[in-house]
Amino acid sequence: MKKFIALCLLIFSLASCSLDDDPNYYFEVLPVDSVDIPDEFIMGETYPITIYYYRPTSCHSFRDFYYNKNNNERTVAPITYVFEDSACETLDDELVEATFNFTVTSNGSYIFKFWQGENDAEEDTYLTIEVPVTE
Repeated sequence: MKKFIALCLLIFSLASCSLDDDPNYYFEVLPVDSVDIPDEFIMGETYPITIYYYRPTSCHSFRDFYYNKNNNERTVAPITYVFEDSACETLDDELVEATFNFTVTSNGSYIFKFWQGENDAEEDTYLTIEVPVTE
């Protein structure tokens, strides 16, 4: 009976939580400014790859990476939370960095395409870097 009462209390407490207390936010992919990546990889090794991007407002916070894998081609961009807050400040030239680890699992070369935004024709542009794999 005590377990039943405890379970009922737990369900009641969870049901009484308000979702209105959660901060309002959305996700935004930001363009990459530059990248710190090795000139070559060794098969089976893991390497840190650091990207640099500009944080446009104080309401932007790094969340994760957009990471798309297609054979030996990788497309990468930072994804940020954007908190909807009227107290956001516009930031000028705040360059931030984010790092991910990359493990080499294939021969040949890897082609990294770091998203840099859209051009005037609204086409995606990329910083493309080819990194050869040695054994």
